[in-house]
Amino acid sequence: MQNTSHILMIRPVSFGYNAQTAVDNSFQIASTDTSVSETAVKEFDIFVDVLRKNGVDVILVEDTLKPHTPDSIFPNNWISFHEDGTVCIYPMFAENRRDERNKQVINEIEEKFIIKNTINFSHYEEKNIFLEGTGSMVLDRDNKIAYACLSKRTEKKLLEKFCKAFNYKHISFISVDKKKNPIYHTNVMMCVADKYVVICLESIKDNFEKIKVIASIKNTDKEIIEISYEQMNHFAGNMLQVKNKKGEKLLVMSMQAFKSLTNEQIQRLQSFNKIILSDISTIESNGGGSARCMMAEIFLELK
Repeated sequence: MQNTSHILMIRPVSFGYNAQTAVDNSFQIASTDTSVSETAVKEFDIFVDVLRKNGVDVILVEDTLKPHTPDSIFPNNWISFHEDGTVCIYPMFAENRRDERNKQVINEIEEKFIIKNTINFSHYEEKNIFLEGTGSMVLDRDNKIAYACLSKRTEKKLLEKFCKAFNYKHISFISVDKKKNPIYHTNVMMCVADKYVVICLESIKDNFEKIKVIASIKNTDKEIIEISYEQMNHFAGNMLQVKNKKGEKLLVMSMQAFKSLTNEQIQRLQSFNKIILSDISTIESNGGGSARCMMAEIFLELK
């Protein structure tokens, strides 16, 4: 099952620019606006409302003031939920993001869903080895493939351990921005849906690696919808296909991402699913993440 109608989202209380993550996240822009946190909450609430009005089941958990977690709005980096009943916990690159691993979040999920097993990789932080969930990996769940652009936040050694635990094959590669710096998370340059893949192929400079990625996508009978560097920088790769309670497919993205797309790209995407979007520009600029980062998919069985 590639997509789900159940999504975990964390409502922020102290969202803001995080200097620790900005070290390798070129998408972040520090704001002098003193109302960033307040504006982010408004954007978040409107986004949740858009999802719910389109029939998506959003499990909403309120963040807490202490400990201070400026990036708690992006839960998909520290936790993932799988069809076999497993919850996976991940090691985080930025020290102040490690406090996001909140047992209360898991407790609230367990009230509604069946958790059979937990795999916890967080102890790898002691060895400075990181794998930041479905930010580091873009999963083709139907075909058991984990796509990953390697970086400080995505170590191949741990990627291999994840794949062994979940019986996935990994396709790893190097993806860089225009300044030749590694892209911090795979999910800003790539989105895997049920019948198509949105990807910034020009960010993969090694020709052999590019051919390997393209071949893998084609072998799974998915159509490639290519985006440019400019579109990627507007978060056009940071999309997520979900479904609503009726089973209808929806592609979720930000207003900024949508506006960067060409009419042809929009038509191709709409031939597969409805597009839903929301303006989350304050969250995007200060947090360096977009719509996909804000949603942790839940594939667990309902109680």
